[in-house]
Amino acid sequence: MGRRNILFLILFIIYLGLVAWCCFGHFESMPEVRRYILGIPTDKVVHFAMFLPFVILGYPACDFLATGHRRGIIILVLVFLAGLLVALATEKGQSLTSYRSGDPLDLAADVTGLATGAVIVIASSLIKKRVTKR
Repeated sequence: MGRRNILFLILFIIYLGLVAWCCFGHFESMPEVRRYILGIPTDKVVHFAMFLPFVILGYPACDFLATGHRRGIIILVLVFLAGLLVALATEKGQSLTSYRSGDPLDLAADVTGLATGAVIVIASSLIKKRVTKR
């Protein structure tokens, strides 16, 4: 495990702590925010943005395990699935609290963020591979 992996692992752990805080914190005293951003409920935009970094930070924390193209894909899929489990767990956990609720549309926004993060990782990987071939 190199320094880069350790840095991304530390960032990933901090990120997971922030996701937990965002999902389970009490925010009753927060000021009112716009209900919609570009016609999308603000809550869904926040869920998307919250899960977008999951794969972007999680994959480089684990990519030292990927010694080949096939293993890289497997690691990416495993990180995505881990994100899916975190999204499911946070929605289920919120539904068990008295101050939050689980919402299937929040889960959809979480998954969309995860998928977008995975696409960014794949695209950056392909670009990096193309640049290094030159």
